[in-house]
Amino acid sequence: MVARERPKLSLPCEQGKVLLHCCCAPCAGAVIEALLWSQIEHAIFFYNPNIHPRREYLRRKEELQRFALIHGVPFVDADYDPAVWFERVRGLEAEPERGARCSICFDLRLERAARYAHDADFTVMATTLGISRWKKIEQVDASGRQAAAHYPGLTYWAHNWRKRGGAERSVTLSREEGFYRQDYCGCVYSRRQLRAASQARSEVVSLTHQADS
Repeated sequence: MVARERPKLSLPCEQGKVLLHCCCAPCAGAVIEALLWSQIEHAIFFYNPNIHPRREYLRRKEELQRFALIHGVPFVDADYDPAVWFERVRGLEAEPERGARCSICFDLRLERAARYAHDADFTVMATTLGISRWKKIEQVDASGRQAAAHYPGLTYWAHNWRKRGGAERSVTLSREEGFYRQDYCGCVYSRRQLRAASQARSEVVSLTHQADS
């Protein structure tokens, strides 16, 4: 049990267990902590074929597995499936972060989570994706609701994990746990865009310094 007092959460339905789709330990840690404190039964579902390269994928998965093991939370590993992801986002390579590519990406991952939740008798599904500063909560929740709607008896929990100190706690917990904090969402295209923007800023700074010399 995580020893940190906080307001207790309530499920969006009377009872049941939660399948929590997680993308990485920094995003998931504070959410898992909140569920543990609230004594809500849950399991982690790791399906993130967008993460690139493979070593990045493994690093994020293994770190989350370690945290889950420490706190006795079941971990479902849906394994790596990048070919499916690349096929789904074909033609959207140049889309910016929070654009159409992200919606397709969320759809793919949460569709898989919803199917597993239904097959394994979970009544609620949720995701930690919305706690990230890289994401639009409304965009994530739209995909979650759409995925759950295909399965009678399954509810998507559109909880804003950033509120009530959630975002701040995720940063603090990451430091306490020594989590590796990535500097991009996960996919190869977001990584390229981030690197290009960083290089452009460096070039501007360099030109400014030259002009001042």
